[in-house]
Amino acid sequence: MASRHKAAPIVNTTLSVHPAPRPRLRSPKNLWFTARPVKQSIVTLDMEGVLTPEIWIAVAERTGIAELRRTTRDEPDYDKLMRYRLGILDRHGITLSKIQEVIGGLAPLPGALDFLNALRGRLQFLILSDTFEQFAQPFLRQMGWPTLLCHRLVVESDRLTGYQLRLADQKKHAVAALQSLNYNVIAGGDSFNDTAMLAQADHGILFHAPENIVKQFPQFPAVNDYGVLLELILARS
Repeated sequence: MASRHKAAPIVNTTLSVHPAPRPRLRSPKNLWFTARPVKQSIVTLDMEGVLTPEIWIAVAERTGIAELRRTTRDEPDYDKLMRYRLGILDRHGITLSKIQEVIGGLAPLPGALDFLNALRGRLQFLILSDTFEQFAQPFLRQMGWPTLLCHRLVVESDRLTGYQLRLADQKKHAVAALQSLNYNVIAGGDSFNDTAMLAQADHGILFHAPENIVKQFPQFPAVNDYGVLLELILARS
């Protein structure tokens, strides 16, 4: 006899998983964009005379050799100045280690570290200097190891026998390269060897510059206070 009980319905216990709805993307016609590249600002600064004491003047004072007080503030021809310096060092037997001893006792100019820290919090910066790798390390350590582009001395048995430029007119070329990357370059310097950099930059500023350079290059604003320098830089960024 057929069973009077109906078969239990089959229940599908498989969970039905539905993919989460994808977020609707905005139509390309509603996306905001511009084909015009963004232009950011960067600062290039000389080192000696702007952030640190003049190394050669310090060496002159320590050794008593007055001729070494001549700097790029006095002589626009850098090669002529360096040959002059190397000749003096050779005649007086001044070695690299002696110069490094002098540099090791120097500190950045008063207010320079506070200025760099304030600037570092607002803009990127590079130091472009005609100093040398063998001279710069103590200053870079004290300034928090900023990026420095400079040159190299030729040293034989602790004697300075020559120098090697990384690139002739390297400050101007560095600024031009930054501009080719679409940077608005604000440059600060104090000497003849900075003026090509200042002229190439979008904005050039003389800082701690002697009167003869201020008079010869009136197109650049000239200031002597780090607070004012920072204000000028930020206003041009």
